[in-house]
Amino acid sequence: MSNYLVAMEAAWLVRDVDQIDDAIGVAVSEAGKRLNQENMEYVEVEVGATGCPACGEPFDSAFIAADTALVGLALEMDVFNADGEEHASRIAKSEVGGALRDVPLSVVEVFETEADEDE
Repeated sequence: MSNYLVAMEAAWLVRDVDQIDDAIGVAVSEAGKRLNQENMEYVEVEVGATGCPACGEPFDSAFIAADTALVGLALEMDVFNADGEEHASRIAKSEVGGALRDVPLSVVEVFETEADEDE
């Protein structure tokens, strides 16, 4: 059994907004609030990054059209004592997906982490 850091991305819809910074703030805040209501403060939430198709430089994953924003959120969660990367991925997606119902969610990367010396 190993420990893993699971990185996921979520697509968050924000309505009635006309500024990218406002959309990002609302998305991060709402996602954090829903996770905290489920006692999942251990899930890290921040705005995702998308690479520029022309130059490759990353920029915030947010797009506004018709006063509605689609914000890409990056979520990270530690999973302990999983049987492998696939198992850790399923655990993380199940836990976060349960708290963020009706939010598209996908696993981006899974990293094996060192076990704590206390274990």
